[in-house]
Amino acid sequence: MATSNILQSLDAGQSAGTSARSSLETFVAGGTIVAGDWVMMDLSQSGADKALYVVQASTAGNGLVRGVAKFAAAAGEQVDVVVAGYVAAANVATGTAAGVPLAIGATAGRAGQATVDATGGAAEPVPGICGTCLTLAAGNVAEVLVG
Repeated sequence: MATSNILQSLDAGQSAGTSARSSLETFVAGGTIVAGDWVMMDLSQSGADKALYVVQASTAGNGLVRGVAKFAAAAGEQVDVVVAGYVAAANVATGTAAGVPLAIGATAGRAGQATVDATGGAAEPVPGICGTCLTLAAGNVAEVLVG
């Protein structure tokens, strides 16, 4: 069940969980997930379990991204995922600037600046935007806004 989105406090300097600054959903890990990884629905599952299980996000699954894992989890364990709002330490490619839209890059679980090749060749698919970078990424970590 989703966390409440009811505004409880508009005081500055509060934690990410205050006043719906971030919303959590609980999923089941379909593989090893590291805290801060971007995760996506696990299409290897059957039926509705595709929406229950998550795995590290990959380039092929940009449209399936659910959010950022709050804690690490092994396969079969429950994992809390920030599905909307602020995350203090997400897996983002070093050098990604603040204010840019994010999409999953070549490294599983890591986002980077979303780009489209506009060279005039064949139509390029538009990447699934999974969030916005809020700080310059360093050490493959940045503050982000999911959603």
